[in-house]
Amino acid sequence: MSAAEILLALVTLQRGAELVIANHNTRKLLARGGVEVAPRHYPMIVAMHAAWLTALWIFGRDQAVNLVILLFYVALQGFRFWVMRTLGSRWTTRIIVLPSQSLVSAGPYRFLSHPNYAVVAAEIALLPLVLGLSWLAAIFTVLNAAVLAIRIRAENRALA
Repeated sequence: MSAAEILLALVTLQRGAELVIANHNTRKLLARGGVEVAPRHYPMIVAMHAAWLTALWIFGRDQAVNLVILLFYVALQGFRFWVMRTLGSRWTTRIIVLPSQSLVSAGPYRFLSHPNYAVVAAEIALLPLVLGLSWLAAIFTVLNAAVLAIRIRAENRALA
């Protein structure tokens, strides 16, 4: 296996584990009276992320790994963990509102209203750059920005 394949396998496993956690948390939130808001755009988010990861496997599996950019990507995982830990059982890939709960204002939410989306935007740009695929970083950064514009608008309305 190449270094790029090992990296992509680790990212794929991470994303799979996060989906398991997100689905578990979604079920628990809905059971506690949570309400899913704006679910129609969710398949678009899933498709964009699946296409990103697939494109990385297709075009990046034999590329050299830029260790400097990889260090930034790895550091970003600390921020991802911080977001997930701060939200705890409220972290999910869907917009679930618990009417009886106040907004989270601890951790990274003290500094940004949507820190998870900032992490995701950086990851979508950085991982292709780790593999020298600047054109892929550009394409998926634009696609992600379009999807996040829809998502953040829906989430802000839901949380208002």
